[in-house]
Amino acid sequence: MSKVPDSLFYTAEHEYVARADNSPVVTIGITDYAQGELGDVVFVRLPKPGDRFDAHQAFGEIEAVKAVSELYSPVAGEVVEVNDTLDGDPGIINRDPYGDGWMMKLRASNPSELKELMSPEAYRSHIGE
Repeated sequence: MSKVPDSLFYTAEHEYVARADNSPVVTIGITDYAQGELGDVVFVRLPKPGDRFDAHQAFGEIEAVKAVSELYSPVAGEVVEVNDTLDGDPGIINRDPYGDGWMMKLRASNPSELKELMSPEAYRSHIGE
């Protein structure tokens, strides 16, 4: 059974969004379910700080033993930070997807878009758990 923290928002594409204290800056990564389905992650291509994305726009790519998948921005905004640690050790995503395995921090253009994302309950249903 996959970990689905109650404090996060989720997408149908298996990204999560963490938001602290109503800040416009959100942390984005892939879910525990996604990393389990992909298998051992061997490479991640992430954007650069300053890059801008619309909601649902591809922002990068994740490569694992089983597959290569695009990563999609759950909300529109500007990248303020990326997790450079993943360059040298992309396997962190498998070991700690909700902690050290985060991918990027994005300043959301319209934080109300978070309301359109899945709740933990809806995501659990989406993945059949």
